[in-house]
Amino acid sequence: MNRGFILAGWSDLRRVVMRADVVLEVLDARDPLNTMSKKLERIVNELGRELILVLNKSDLVPRSIVEEWVRLFRDRGYNAVYIAATKHMGTKILRRKIKEVAPALPVIVAVAGYPKTGKSSIINALKGRHSASTSPIPGSPGYTHHVQLYRVEKNILMLDTPGIIPIEGSGLERIIRGLSPEQLDDPVPPAVELIKRILYHVPNAFIRAYGITEKDPYMILETLARKRGWFYKKTKEPLIEEAARTIIRDYHRGKIPFYVKPVVHNYV
Repeated sequence: MNRGFILAGWSDLRRVVMRADVVLEVLDARDPLNTMSKKLERIVNELGRELILVLNKSDLVPRSIVEEWVRLFRDRGYNAVYIAATKHMGTKILRRKIKEVAPALPVIVAVAGYPKTGKSSIINALKGRHSASTSPIPGSPGYTHHVQLYRVEKNILMLDTPGIIPIEGSGLERIIRGLSPEQLDDPVPPAVELIKRILYHVPNAFIRAYGITEKDPYMILETLARKRGWFYKKTKEPLIEEAARTIIRDYHRGKIPFYVKPVVHNYV
C-alpha cells in the first residue's frame, strides 16, 4: 500500500474531470513523456473535456528545450504551455490558454498529474492572494473531505483539489514519486537507477551539484556520504543510504541538473 501520498483512484479522478470544463495535466518539464498519463487523457476525451498540458518546473530546463517540447506537443495536436509555478512565471499565458480553449465562460478548471509535478503550486499560483472561495461542491472524491471552488478571476473558477494520478510510468517513477525518500525501506537501488538516468542525459550533473567527478553510481553515493560526514557509528563505513535519500530529495527539489531533450527517445 502506498504510504507516501493519498493517491486518487481512477473513479475519483473521473469525478473530478466530470466537474470541470478544462483539465490541466501537469507534467515535469524536465521529463515530460515519463510524467504523462494516457489514461487521464482517455478519461478527458471520453467525457468531452478540454485538456491542456502544463509543463511545470520550466525554470529548471533551458528555455530552448522546453519551447521545443511545447512545439512537439502542439504538433501532435495538444494544447501545451510551460510554466514555473513556484516563481509565478507563465501564469498569465496559462490563464489566456484556459480561456482560449474553454467551451464557454465562466469556465471550471481542474488540475491533475503525478505526485511531485507541482499541481498544488499551480493551483496556488492561479488562485493568487485575491481569489475568493465559493461554496464547497457536494459529492466530493473519496480521497478528500470536500472540494472547494475558487474564483480565480471573473471568468475562471478552479477546483482546489489536485487529482493525484496513480503512477503509470517506469518502476523508478513509481518508487521515487510514490513514496518520500524517508519512507523507502532501501533507498539505494532506486537512487542508483536515478543516478544512471541523470548521467545518461546530463553527464556532468553530479560535478555541478556536488563537485563529484565519479561516474559509478555507488561511488557517487559513497563520495557524497564522505563529503557530508555520514558514517555508521559502529563500522565507520559511509552511510550511503542517507546519500541515496539526499539524491532523490535533491532531484525533486531541482538541485541536480537534469532534463531530457525531445530528440532523445531511449529512456533509461
